[in-house]
Amino acid sequence: MAKNLAVKKDRTESGEKATRGLHVARAAETVSNDLDKIIHERMRLGIISALAANEKLSFTDLKNLLDTTDGNISVHARKLEDAGYLTVKKSFLDRVPLTEYKITKEGRKALEKYLDHMEALINAMKGK
Repeated sequence: MAKNLAVKKDRTESGEKATRGLHVARAAETVSNDLDKIIHERMRLGIISALAANEKLSFTDLKNLLDTTDGNISVHARKLEDAGYLTVKKSFLDRVPLTEYKITKEGRKALEKYLDHMEALINAMKGK
């Protein structure tokens, strides 16, 4: 009899864990479906985060900060610019081209929303 109760208890606990796991998986799927795919890419997240922490950054600043190539910065900054998340100002400084980036209000809102989604995903995984 005691053995049957122990087996029943194990099944109940396993069922509760499976149900909890299913709820977490569904919450994670919902949150991940809502993630901003523009910002979610690693290099673009790095660019937009760096700009959120600084008033403006030059092309060279971003390249050095993120330890990446000219092409990576160009491609990913263009996608962020097309999304309206950053502005680009091109000028010359002592006859040398200077490209500067600034985050826009839309970019800051998108980053905050992204971070909120990630926090919700983390909380779902922790069972909060």
